[in-house]
Amino acid sequence: MQTDRLGTFSKQYKTLVEERMREIVSQLEAPEILKESMLYSLEAGGKRIRPLLLFATLKAFGRAPEAGKDVAAAIEMVHTYSLIHDDLPSMDDDDLRRGKPTNHKVFGEATAILAGDALLTLSFNLLSQIPADIADANVKLTLVNMLSNAAGAEGMVGGQVSDMEGEGKNLSLEELEYIHINKTGRMLVYSVLAGAEIANADAETKTKLSKFAHHIGLAFQIRDDILDLEGTVDQIGKPVGSDTENEKSTYPSLLSLSGAKQELDRHIRAAKQALSSTGLDSILLNEITDLIGLRTS
Repeated sequence: MQTDRLGTFSKQYKTLVEERMREIVSQLEAPEILKESMLYSLEAGGKRIRPLLLFATLKAFGRAPEAGKDVAAAIEMVHTYSLIHDDLPSMDDDDLRRGKPTNHKVFGEATAILAGDALLTLSFNLLSQIPADIADANVKLTLVNMLSNAAGAEGMVGGQVSDMEGEGKNLSLEELEYIHINKTGRMLVYSVLAGAEIANADAETKTKLSKFAHHIGLAFQIRDDILDLEGTVDQIGKPVGSDTENEKSTYPSLLSLSGAKQELDRHIRAAKQALSSTGLDSILLNEITDLIGLRTS
């Protein structure tokens, strides 16, 4: 259950990143239809888990969360581009995203593809222009390098390809974890480590935070798989049972629904143990971990 503390923090910093993204896109010298398509998906809602992880990590280090607003916007732009492309007829072929018609249903496939492309490239432009008092040139270069790895062929994109190749096949648990570590987990890890990078964390602390984020990434996906069976269209914003319809291997299909819930609990516990070992002020990160484990959307 979300506490008042996390609720207040979430509302404040969701608003911050959403206003920042709207400001950035609105100021682009680009065709209006392209900006409308970009904003349509950016403003579709969601918990903004990735930006919140970044803001909460900065808070854990005693840094002002506001320092991460441009990195948070970049992260959410990459995430949103991936959703636009995932929904396309050539991929998951979804009609709904967060309870609204998917981007290509509103703007057409060509514009949706280009809106995704524009969001991805804009994210790197944002990182390159972080003010020097927040991140020096070396930190900015590291943030760009980390994001390209997390989002690219060795991360999210590679995981998406493996996910598509796995449709209709009986994957092993190891193969399924590979998909989700990359497709979902790498961007969650980036969100945490980007905060640590801005805060100039030492190598040992980054290693512990990486382990924390690894476990919440898998927990996030397991909860997704459970919601695909137990959720409602109103809760998850898309048809229930789409994974089964698409013949995808999931944690419940491999472990049973009960087994998937046990695996979810295991990863949540492991994440909290890794977080505790950092010695940071991790109250908000712990509460976000609980939110990931219990979320209904």
